[in-house]
Amino acid sequence: MKLVTGNSNRALAQAVASYLELPLTDCTVKRFADKEVYVEVHENVRGEDAFILQSTSYPANDNLMELLILTDALRRSSARRITAVIPYFGYARQDRKSAPRTPISAKLVSNLITEAGANRVLTLDLHASQIQGFFDIPTDNLTAAPVMVRDIKDNYDVKNVMIVSPDVGGVVRARNVASRIGANLAIVDKRRPRAGVSEVMNIIGDVSGQSCILIDDIVDSGGTLVNAAEALLKAGAKQVSAYITHGVLSEGAAERVAASKLKELVVTDSIEETPATKAAANIRRITIAPLIGEAIARTASEQSVSSLFD
Repeated sequence: MKLVTGNSNRALAQAVASYLELPLTDCTVKRFADKEVYVEVHENVRGEDAFILQSTSYPANDNLMELLILTDALRRSSARRITAVIPYFGYARQDRKSAPRTPISAKLVSNLITEAGANRVLTLDLHASQIQGFFDIPTDNLTAAPVMVRDIKDNYDVKNVMIVSPDVGGVVRARNVASRIGANLAIVDKRRPRAGVSEVMNIIGDVSGQSCILIDDIVDSGGTLVNAAEALLKAGAKQVSAYITHGVLSEGAAERVAASKLKELVVTDSIEETPATKAAANIRRITIAPLIGEAIARTASEQSVSSLFD
């Protein structure tokens, strides 16, 4: 098989390649003077099982175009099967019509990936699981829960841990982690007066004296986490940490988290680290490379991927 990557997260791609004991396929992904994406694959891929590892994180449009053009290049080079491995699927938050005359951008992006020539998709912790149904090709939605659980067990006394969902929509994800470590579950009742702004209303569950761990799929501005941490501490929590799959951490977010009352924010390396996140003392990263690598290996050998999480 062949493992190809664009420029979105080369560190993760290299880590996955090391896990698979497979070199990254030699290819050029660069820009013309007007920032148009140019791709050239320098190895024969005819009849190969090709995997493109590319998160559609910031800059989302550039990285998405790289993914689409890499897919087209491999299709026109007669690759036998093309799997788009998208650790972070951008545009996932636009999964429904939230207001009149708005797009469903997640569906549009899934159509683009399919039309470009992808035969299947591997992704991680989609913002909404129904996005799998937006694709007309087989789609595996992996979860980072096993990686998070392992790290929680290594760093916390699970007997005194309470898992917290930062909103009602994330209860299933938080319950999955809670059940794996035998912890209780609490919920933050949150209202969002406008996009990107959250307001904590109430805590459902008794968190007094507990080490609370917030579980979510995406941290963007960091406002939800910071507000939730303050609300939990006011409700009597001993300390508050957070485990988030995708550390989008847009401009100013890392500084906001660093100045907050969060003990630590743990994110996976689905999105490449920035200088701001490196500088934040209470932001820590854990790797999903073995998880992604094993899923790729099982896909290539036609084995079950879902059994990874049994």
